[in-house]
Amino acid sequence: MSLYPVGIIGTGKYVPERILTNQELEQMVDTNDEWIVTRTGIKERRMAAADQATSDLALHASRQAIEAAGLTAEDIDLIIVATITPDMFFPSTACLLQHKLGAKQAAAFDLSAACSGFIYGLATGSNMVASGMYKHVLVVGAESLSRITDYTDRNTCILFGDGAGAVVLGQVAEGRGFRSFELGADGSGGELLKVEGGGSRVPATEESLASRRHYIHMAGNEVFKFAVRIMGSAAEDALKKAGMSKEDIDLLVPHQANIRIIQSAMNRLNLSEDKAMINLHNYGNMSAASIPVALAEAVEQGRVNEGDCLVLVGFGGGLTWGASVLVW
Repeated sequence: MSLYPVGIIGTGKYVPERILTNQELEQMVDTNDEWIVTRTGIKERRMAAADQATSDLALHASRQAIEAAGLTAEDIDLIIVATITPDMFFPSTACLLQHKLGAKQAAAFDLSAACSGFIYGLATGSNMVASGMYKHVLVVGAESLSRITDYTDRNTCILFGDGAGAVVLGQVAEGRGFRSFELGADGSGGELLKVEGGGSRVPATEESLASRRHYIHMAGNEVFKFAVRIMGSAAEDALKKAGMSKEDIDLLVPHQANIRIIQSAMNRLNLSEDKAMINLHNYGNMSAASIPVALAEAVEQGRVNEGDCLVLVGFGGGLTWGASVLVW
C-alpha cells in the first residue's frame, strides 16, 4: 500500500463571545488576579452561551477550516471530533457536526483522549489519508468545559475555557506534511484528573449530583509534575522519530494549560519566546481545542511559513500525551 505525504491544508477556530475575567472570578471564589496570572499565566477565558453546545462551537471552526482548504463540506470523507464534553453520550458530536455541515459523504466518530485528543486525532486521520483510504479528513478539537467546571472550586475554576479548532488533512507535496507522531498513555494516573459522575461506574443520582462528582476534579500538583516531565520528552521523542533536532524547530505549538509548563518545555528544547505560540492568557485551558486554536491563530498572524518545522505537543487526563512534527 503506497503512503502519500499528508499535511494540514486548512485551519479554523472559534471561541464564544462571552469572556470570563479573573476579576469576575474574584467575586465568585477566594482568589485574585495576581495569584492566577502568576501561577498560570491566564487572564481570561471564553464561555459558551446557554444555547451553545460543543457541536455548535465545532461547526464554526470546521466551516472556516474547510473554506481555507478550498473545499466544500461534501469533499470531506471523515470527521474526527476530539472532545471530553460531547453534546450527549450518543450520537457522537462528530455525527451531529456532520449533519450541521452537510458533509453527506463523511464517516464520523468522536475520540476521547482529553487534552491530548487533537494530537491523537491528527495521528488517526493522517494515517487514513496516507494509506489512500480517504482523501480529506476533518479533525476537530472542541470543548465546552464550562459545563463541567465547578465554579466553587478555586483550584480548577480559574483554569478552563470553551472553544473549538479544526484542520483539514489532505495530500501535500513531497517533503511536506507530518514527519512523526509520538502518542502515549499511563492509565495508572487516571485518578489524577477526572470527571467521575455520569458514566457506568457512577451513574447520575441525587447523591452523585450533591457530592459534585459530575465536575472536573484534579490533583493539581501531581498533574503539574507529570506535565513538566512529559511535554519536553514527548517533543524530543517525536523529533528523534522524524530524524530532526531541537535546532530545526521553527514554531512550538503546545497545549495551553499553564505558562510554567510551557516555559519548562521551551527551556528543555532551547527555544526563545518568539518560537512558541502562546495564547493561554486569552483562553485558559481549552483541553482538546487548545492546540488547534493556537495553530489557527499562528497561521492568522503569519507566524507559519511554507517549509517551517512545527512541533505540536500536549498532555491530558488519562493520563495521555501526544506530540507531532510537521513540515508546513
